[in-house]
Amino acid sequence: MLEFPYSVCDFYTLITEDYFYVDRTNHIRLIEKAGKQLLFLRPRRFGKTLLLSMLENYYDVAKADEFERLFGHLAIGQNPTPKHNQYFVMTWDFSAVSPDAHQIEQTLHRYINSCIQDFADYYQALLPGKIRIEPVDAIDSFLSLLRVVRQTPYPLYLLIDEYDNFANEMMMGSQELSKNRYDTLLSGEGLLKTVFKTVKSASAGRGLDRVFISGISPVVLSDITSGYNVAENIYFKEKFNYLCGFSQQEVESVLRQILAECHLPETRLEGALSLMRNFYDGYCFAPRLSSFVYNPTLALYFLKSFQETCQHPQTMLDDNLAMDKEKITYISTLPGGEEVIMNALHEQPPLATQTLAHRFGVEDMLYTVKDTTFMVSLLYYFGVLSLAGETDFGELVLKIPNLVVRKLYVERIRDMFLPDFQDQKESQQAAKTLYQTGDMQPLCKFLERSYFKVFDNRDYFTADELTIKTAFLTVLFNDALYVMDSEVELDRTYADLVMIVRPQMRRYPLKDILIEFKYVSLSAAKLTGKRAKQLDVGKLKALPAVQDKLKESRNQLDKYRLVLESKYGNLLRLRSYSVVAVGFDRLVVEGED
Repeated sequence: MLEFPYSVCDFYTLITEDYFYVDRTNHIRLIEKAGKQLLFLRPRRFGKTLLLSMLENYYDVAKADEFERLFGHLAIGQNPTPKHNQYFVMTWDFSAVSPDAHQIEQTLHRYINSCIQDFADYYQALLPGKIRIEPVDAIDSFLSLLRVVRQTPYPLYLLIDEYDNFANEMMMGSQELSKNRYDTLLSGEGLLKTVFKTVKSASAGRGLDRVFISGISPVVLSDITSGYNVAENIYFKEKFNYLCGFSQQEVESVLRQILAECHLPETRLEGALSLMRNFYDGYCFAPRLSSFVYNPTLALYFLKSFQETCQHPQTMLDDNLAMDKEKITYISTLPGGEEVIMNALHEQPPLATQTLAHRFGVEDMLYTVKDTTFMVSLLYYFGVLSLAGETDFGELVLKIPNLVVRKLYVERIRDMFLPDFQDQKESQQAAKTLYQTGDMQPLCKFLERSYFKVFDNRDYFTADELTIKTAFLTVLFNDALYVMDSEVELDRTYADLVMIVRPQMRRYPLKDILIEFKYVSLSAAKLTGKRAKQLDVGKLKALPAVQDKLKESRNQLDKYRLVLESKYGNLLRLRSYSVVAVGFDRLVVEGED
C-alpha cells in the first residue's frame, strides 16, 4: 500500500521510511545552473520545506555514504551532478522564530546561534577547529563558523526557509506592535538586514558558496536591498513551475493505485479526478504559461483520506489551509480591497495587471496607497489567485485557482455582508430548504430583506446580474454537498451557477441546481423602489422588461440542461431556475424540474 507523507517534510524520513514521493530531483541540475544565490517563492503549504530538505540531503558531505540509498532510485541518482555531497549544509528556518517575542532581536540571535551549534555538533568529525559561539552576537558566531569552514575542502551551502516570516506575521497580527519589532530587525543596521548583509559578504570567497532562499512573498526585499541585492528570482521561470506541486498525470496515476487497493472499478477514476481537479488544481506560477499544478498538501489530504476510507473526504478544505482566509481578509480591509475581492469572485471582467509587483517593503504594506497591481500581486503570492493567461493587450490575467480557494473568498464576502450570526443562520436554513426541496422562495425573501440592503449601500457596485449572482453564491456555496462554480462552460457558453451533488452525497435526496441570473433596473421596469416593494410577485413577473429577461433566461437554461443531462445521465436530479432581480429590491423566480 502507498504510504502518504501528509505533514512529513523531511526528505530523509520520507525516503528511508518508504513514503510516497513525487520525484522532483530532476530539478537539482536546473537549480545548480540557475545561479549561486537564488530566491524561490510559493504559497503556504506548497512543499517548499521538503524542497529545501531534498537539497540538504543531496549536497550534505556527511551523507555521502547514503547517496545511493537516498537518490539511487530517483532521477538525479541516475545522472548526478559532480557537486553532490560536496558541501557543509546549514538551514535557517525563520518560521521557528516567533515574531511575537518582546525581545525579537535576542530571539533571532539565539535561534541562529542554535543552528550554528547544531552545525558544529553534526559536522564535528569533519571540522579542523572549534566554532566559537558568541551568546549575544550570532553574526560573530557565523563568521567564526566560516573561518573554520574555509580550512576544509568543503564550502557552505546555506538554506533559508520562510525568510519573510516576520513580515507576513506582522501583516496578519497587531500591526503597530509588530511594526515596532520589525523595525528593530530592519531599520538602520537592524539585525535581519545585518544577517543578509553578512550572507552577501560571505559569498564573496569567504566560505559560503551557495544560498537558496524560500518564502511566500517578496515583502522583505525592499527592506533588505542594501544588505542583500544579489539573489536571483527563479519563481517566475517556466522550468520551475512544477518544482513544487503535482501534475494531472501524477495525480491520475496515484488515483489508479488507490482504486486498485480499494478494489473499486476503473469507472470511479474520472469522478475522483474531476473532484480533485475542481478543488485542488489551477495553480500557475509562470507568466504566459498555460500549465497548471495541484496544491500538494491538499492533494495528499484527499489521497490519504480516500485510501483510508475508500471514499472521498466530505470536507474538501484541509483545516491547515483555512488560515489563508486571513490573507483575503487583509486585502479586503485596504482601500479598494473589497472591490478587488468581489471582482476576483465575479471574474467578469477578469482581474488583470500589466506586471506583478516583485519587490516591496513593510513601509509599503502599511502606509503607501495600494493600487490594484499591489493587491492582486499579494493575492497571487499568497496562493489565492493564480496566473491564467493574458488579455488581448498583453496584461496578465489572474483568477481564483479552484473551489477550495473560492470557498475562502465566499466566506470572506459572507462575513462582510452578513456579519450578524442570526442572519447567517437564517441564510443557511433557506439554502438547506432549496437543496432538499427545490423551494427557492425562503431564500429570495431572505435576500430581499437582509442582503440587498447591504449591497445597495456599497456605492462601488455596478448593479447587474453579477451582483445578484454574488449574493446567491455566498449564501449557497456548500462544498460538502456540491461541486459548484459560477460561469461554468457548457458547450462553449457559460452558465451562471451550476451545483452538482457530489458523488458520495447522491444517496441523499438533494437537488442538482442550475441558475441563470438576470437584472432589470428600476428605470427599465418603470418603477420606484417603493413601488417595487409594494407590487405582488405576479404583477412584477408580468412587467414587459421582466418577461423579456425570463424568456432570454429560459432559452439559455434549455441549452444548458441538455448539456448537463448528456454528461450526467440518469444520475441528475436537476432543477433549473431563472432569477430576475428588479433593482436591489425584488426577485422574480421561475423554476423547472
